[in-house]
Amino acid sequence: MSQTPEEHTPQDEARFASRAELLPEEQAAGSEDPQHQAEEILHDSDERTEHPEETGEASTQTSTPQERPDVQTSEEEMQDG
Repeated sequence: MSQTPEEHTPQDEARFASRAELLPEEQAAGSEDPQHQAEEILHDSDERTEHPEETGEASTQTSTPQERPDVQTSEEEMQDG
């Protein structure tokens, strides 16, 4: 999903502008370039969304599928109930 600035769509630009509005903790820490920071954050997020199987391998905060609770959907719950 690596796009150069020339390839950004109007939707991309709107996402970047929205995300460039710093969160309170980001304001406290400061940012030299909120627009660039937003682009990087959203690029990373898009990569994790497009390739979820690769997201947990390097993270010490992500559980493995075996460690995750077994969650039933509401449709499954209705069938069990």
